[in-house]
Amino acid sequence: MAKSTQSDPFAAERSDTKRKSSQPLFHQHGVEVQRFGEMRLLPIALGHDARLESCQLLNGILADSMILYSLYKKHHWLVRGPTFYQLHLLLDKHAEEQLKLIDLIGERVQTLGGVAVADPRHVAEVTTIPRPPNGVEEVPAMLSRLLQGHEIIIEKVREAIEKTAKVGDDGTNDLLMSDVLRTNGLQTWFIAEHLVDIPLVRV
Repeated sequence: MAKSTQSDPFAAERSDTKRKSSQPLFHQHGVEVQRFGEMRLLPIALGHDARLESCQLLNGILADSMILYSLYKKHHWLVRGPTFYQLHLLLDKHAEEQLKLIDLIGERVQTLGGVAVADPRHVAEVTTIPRPPNGVEEVPAMLSRLLQGHEIIIEKVREAIEKTAKVGDDGTNDLLMSDVLRTNGLQTWFIAEHLVDIPLVRV
């Protein structure tokens, strides 16, 4: 037969302790264990300076890619007109592809021992893609804005490919060439073709 709390004066206290042990500890604060721009030493056979330069290049591309992703989602929601359905689907598809690139780039920064830019407010400080108006633009302006974003990213990627090749950062070089450059190039083609002024039929 189980002891009653009357015969065991500490039973209630032990019971409270057990309940508290599963309680989440809210409002915790601490210091940064690694500041943005600082590098950790990881055994990946690549020097500090090479890893630092790659992280700086990648974070610039990452910030622009996050803004481009947001532009794609914005335009996916706000596009209108006779090509609404086709563009609504295409822009969402491109957004998902950009999201995959964002994850790959961010994880590469971490692999190199750096800190990936992540907070949207920090991204806004780092990106070089111009801010769009808050409202709805005409469809050609939306598409032109996406092309501008792609071109900014592609220029940075080409520069980073050249620099990472020189320092022997083959992992970053391969990521930029095989994934980031090719995806942005293909998406640029798909968007640009929607801005060709060709009528569906001739009278």
